[in-house]
Amino acid sequence: MKKDDSIKFLQGNEACALGGITAGARFFAGYPISPASEIAELSSLLLPQRGGIYLQMEDEIASIAAVIGASLGGMKAFTSTSGPGLSLMQENIGFAIMAEAPCVIINVQRFGPSTGVATRPGQADVMAARWGTHGDHGIIVLAPTSVQECYDLTIEAFNLAEALRTPVILLTDATLAHLREKVVTKTDKELSIISRQKPHQVTGDYQPYRPGPNGVPVLPDFGDQNILRITGLVHDHDGYSTPKPQTAGDLVHRLLQKIEGATGLMPTPRYFGSNDPEIVIISFGISARSSREAVNRANDQGVKARLMQLPTIWPFPEEAVRNACSDAKAVLVAEMNSGQICREVRACGIQREKVVGVNRADTAVITPGEILQAIKEVMIL
Repeated sequence: MKKDDSIKFLQGNEACALGGITAGARFFAGYPISPASEIAELSSLLLPQRGGIYLQMEDEIASIAAVIGASLGGMKAFTSTSGPGLSLMQENIGFAIMAEAPCVIINVQRFGPSTGVATRPGQADVMAARWGTHGDHGIIVLAPTSVQECYDLTIEAFNLAEALRTPVILLTDATLAHLREKVVTKTDKELSIISRQKPHQVTGDYQPYRPGPNGVPVLPDFGDQNILRITGLVHDHDGYSTPKPQTAGDLVHRLLQKIEGATGLMPTPRYFGSNDPEIVIISFGISARSSREAVNRANDQGVKARLMQLPTIWPFPEEAVRNACSDAKAVLVAEMNSGQICREVRACGIQREKVVGVNRADTAVITPGEILQAIKEVMIL
C-alpha cells in the first residue's frame, strides 16, 4: 500500500507550527514557555529547511517585537507563548494593531493567574486576549477544539491577519497542545492562502495609510521604493503623527470597523446534536470536546440537546448565539474559567436566568459527566 504523506499523527503544538509554515510563515521569534515550547522547537527545525528564520529571543517582549519587525519587512511571522508571556506581549500587540502589522500569536493557555501551574490547562485568557492591550481596538481570536483544527485554524489565522493587516491570536490550551491525533495536511497549492496586498507602483502622491475599500490600507514593505512611516501614535494617511481629534477618531473607528465589519470572513460556529434543542450548550476549545460527548449521551437518553462550538471567540458571534438560543429552555456555557464567555452570552440579550455556567477553574478539564449532570439539573427546574 502506498504511504499517504498528507496524513500525520501530531500533537496540537506540532500542528500549530506546521499550519503556520504551510500558511507561508517564514519567521518565528519566541521564548520557551510551558506548555507552548514544542511550537518553537518544531519551528526551529522546519523553518531553516524552508528558507525561513527562527530566532530564540531573550523574552516575550523581544519576541513579539521581532515578529512585528519581520512582518513590516514583508514576511509572514508568528510567535507562541502562554499566559505570563501573553501579558508581556500586550503593549506590542497594541502597537501591531495601530501600525497594522499582520502577525499570529499562538497562546497555549495554562492555569493562572501569574505563573499558576505551568503544565496544567485553563481557559481563562479569553478576556486577556480581547482586552489585554489598552485602548479601543478590534481583535480576532480563534479557538481550535481538535488537533486538526490546530492545523486548520492556524492557517486561517494567517489568512485573516494578512487580509485585514492585524494581529490574530490563536487560543489553545495545555491539554489540546499535547493531545496527539490524526491530522490531514495539505500543501499550500491545495489551500486558499492569502497574502497581504502591496502597492504596484511608485507614485509621488502615494499615502500608505489611506484605507482601501474594505478599510485596509495597502502598505509597502520596509525597503521598498515607497516610503513607509510606522508609529504607534495616531497618524494621518501619510504616516505622520498628529493629535487632531478628527484624525484620531477616524483612525480608531476604522481599526475597529475593519475587524467588526469582517465577521463574514471568520470561521462560523459548528453545531452538533438535536436540530430542535431544548438545551443549548455553548463551548470552545477542549471544553467543547467534553460538551459534544455530553450532548451525544443526552440525545441517547431522549434529551434534546445541542452543542454550539465557537471556533471564533472574538469578534463574539452575537447574532449566531441569539439565533441558536432563542427557543431553548436553558443555555449552558461550559468553560474552564469562572464565566468569561457566559458573561458574553448573557450580554447578547439572552434571558439571564436561562443562562447557566458549567465551570471548572482548578487545573482539571470539565468532564462529559459533569456537563450531562448539569443538563439533567436544568431539565427538572
